[in-house]
Amino acid sequence: MPTDIAEKIPHRSPAAMVTYLCGVDPRKMPRPAYLLAENIASFSEQPGPVLAAFGAWLQGGADPGELPFHPTRILMQDTAGVAALADLAALRDSASRAGLAPEGVDSALPIDLVIDHSVHVEHAGTADALARNMATEMKRNVERYGFFKWAESTFVNLRVIPPGQGICHQINLEQLAQIAVTGPRGMAVNGSVIGTDSHTTMINALGILGWGVGGMEAQVAALGQPLALAAQRMTRVELTGRRQPGVAAADLALGVTQALRAAGVVSEFIEFGGQALSELSLPDRAAIANMAPEYGAFCGLFPVDQATLDYLAQMGRSPEELARHEAYARETGLWRDDHEHRLWQRQISINLSEFGLSMAGPSRPHDRHALADIPEILEVTGTAHHPVVIAAITSCTNTANPASMIAAGLVARAARARGLTVPGHVKTSLAPGSRRIAALLRAGGLQADLDALGFQVVGFGCTTCVGNSGKLLPAAKALRATGAELCAVLSGNRNFEGRIHPEIKSNWLASPALVVVAALAGRLENRLDRGAVTIAPDGKRVTLADLWPSDAQIDEVLRKAEIGLTRDTELMAETGWQAITAPTEPLYPWRKESLFLQPPPFFDEAPLPLLDLHDSRILLALGDGVTTDHISPVGRIDPQSPAGRMICSSPGATAPGSYGAYRANHEVMARGTFAHPLLSNRLAPGQGPRTEVERLGTVDIFDASVHYRAQGVATVVLAGERYGMGSARDWAAKGTRMLGVRAVLASGFERIHRTNLVAAGVLPVEVPDDIASKAGVNAGTVVCIRGLANMNRLHARVTVTLTTPGEAPIEREGLCRIDTPTELDWIRAGGVFSLARNRISATG
Repeated sequence: MPTDIAEKIPHRSPAAMVTYLCGVDPRKMPRPAYLLAENIASFSEQPGPVLAAFGAWLQGGADPGELPFHPTRILMQDTAGVAALADLAALRDSASRAGLAPEGVDSALPIDLVIDHSVHVEHAGTADALARNMATEMKRNVERYGFFKWAESTFVNLRVIPPGQGICHQINLEQLAQIAVTGPRGMAVNGSVIGTDSHTTMINALGILGWGVGGMEAQVAALGQPLALAAQRMTRVELTGRRQPGVAAADLALGVTQALRAAGVVSEFIEFGGQALSELSLPDRAAIANMAPEYGAFCGLFPVDQATLDYLAQMGRSPEELARHEAYARETGLWRDDHEHRLWQRQISINLSEFGLSMAGPSRPHDRHALADIPEILEVTGTAHHPVVIAAITSCTNTANPASMIAAGLVARAARARGLTVPGHVKTSLAPGSRRIAALLRAGGLQADLDALGFQVVGFGCTTCVGNSGKLLPAAKALRATGAELCAVLSGNRNFEGRIHPEIKSNWLASPALVVVAALAGRLENRLDRGAVTIAPDGKRVTLADLWPSDAQIDEVLRKAEIGLTRDTELMAETGWQAITAPTEPLYPWRKESLFLQPPPFFDEAPLPLLDLHDSRILLALGDGVTTDHISPVGRIDPQSPAGRMICSSPGATAPGSYGAYRANHEVMARGTFAHPLLSNRLAPGQGPRTEVERLGTVDIFDASVHYRAQGVATVVLAGERYGMGSARDWAAKGTRMLGVRAVLASGFERIHRTNLVAAGVLPVEVPDDIASKAGVNAGTVVCIRGLANMNRLHARVTVTLTTPGEAPIEREGLCRIDTPTELDWIRAGGVFSLARNRISATG
């Protein structure tokens, strides 16, 4: 803010700034709106006109236009972070070639990069599983981890949290985040954060504004540019009722996710309130906030209250810090008030008492079902046997919740006392989201009970939740050969087809305690809520009631464990990180023979002009709910796929591994785009990464793209509703660009992926469903898009024509989803990479 404006504001407090510039009392503003306004007032050079329009909009006025947002820091995980840092390293190369000092390319913001996505469950069910998995991770990733060490030494604002410490969102919640930080002119501002992982919204539980972005947007912020936001609806979700006995945070989070996805809150700024907040601990709130990408919202913000401060005190925050946070929250109106009336633009009520024990599946997080209904859901598959072959306590969503983890341990204790064991086809694993949670289980004496059932700790990272589940057990393979429908049950946040394991279509999200129950049952076709879960060695039936702990039991064990936790010092551990060597020069020394690290080409490419598309062809014709997992898989690479063939033909290569390890090799990632084994493409029979090309027949999607690019033919992708659900995976957009796709025509887009497409220079166009996912198209269909040339306004209307041989042409109006002036600059420049290169050259 300019000094002359700041000097006019009484007391120069954040709330006073917002009141002065918006003309609205902060306590009348929705909390997300206040935090946006505070950020603009604090960090923008000319906030007055923007905030005057924003305040008027909140009171029913016109759209205020673009909102410039400056996060105070950036959170990264390693698979997205390696790609973002490789891009910055390549931008340094570009600056150096232009005669500029490479050190001029650096992050203007603090970046915390947590290595959590690279540990695989290759060993499980044994006492040495953790040590063996960690050793394998360090050996496999020595080159990538050396790159991170180089980046940390040369980018002054980068801090790397080594592998083996936990999951980025849980470490962020426990250790890194601050509600209030010191902003310009010494005034307190919200410690807002963006992250290269969609579940960055977990931090909203602390009253901190944050959300997930693609790596390209993170780079924009790192280079000192504001994020360009369009004003989105401010929605209040009132939580009512009381939690039912025995119901876990996962049950509540899945219920809220189902309700809000049905209500249609995509891209909305959500804040939670209501008297039922008293039913929720801070970790309970974190589970609900974590799932914001699953219900589609920008964020899921909670107010600050005593439960917030108590949690931070438990995490070791000083009394002085707690006092600062409380004073800030009370002054700015972030403090909880159950009787408030704010300028919400929509209100939704959700009754927590309606949610009982549940699972979500078999392939969407919002498809929640009561535990009693699971067998009926499975019946529709036509398969009688549904064995559980993976039972994984994993993911930041639920392993961050002490009560949920204690409940899982108590189920294991009850099972152990009855002499129960897990069937031999079930692969069990436990991956706590932080070392603190592992210490809590030990302090409560519960890890031994979990060990007895095969739930030994396998790692401190995302593991099964991101598909790093390792091989199935031999007995599971044998069951698959009989035609059984293999199932996975995990305490995660996503369950898309093939995500957990390529041989498993049926994936169920559940609380950690239900994961243990499902492991003991070994199958899902029988009702777990009543009847026998399993049979004890003495021949007696064991029911859920025999195993399930009471809330009082959980509270008592948790209380004692937290007392014991203060005497446990193993909260951080050396994992071999210190032994890794790294270069120290300002330019990274790329190796041509490296399979994992190659300089990305984006800063050297000539931008493609934005012109009308004539005679384009359809690369893929997809349906509804296409996820970023479908577009850019993170799991295992098929050795016979284009990416697998490239890797296996390289000198010294062995098994290709997973796509997550190659995020800094554009050749592998391009070949892996749309390489999902369960992809359904209307142009090709069956499922898999294949498509149809005239005169070539059915070929791999990558090979089709090579053919079209060689012919100088542009391509498009057709899709239905909710295109780009799931992860903030920017390679889903960068890979699409590298395949030569100029536009995606869909009925609807999810927030993060739409932005990523624009950043990559690929045009997202909303079209009616009869074109997007229902039109009869084939390899000979020609697509024309008119109205793109010289596009100079937001939400431009274009004419889309599909001409299929032998059919009458279909012509419809399409809406270009360019939502802000900054996005218009991106798409006209051919993407953010061209703009970044030009800005670096201009400032040199």
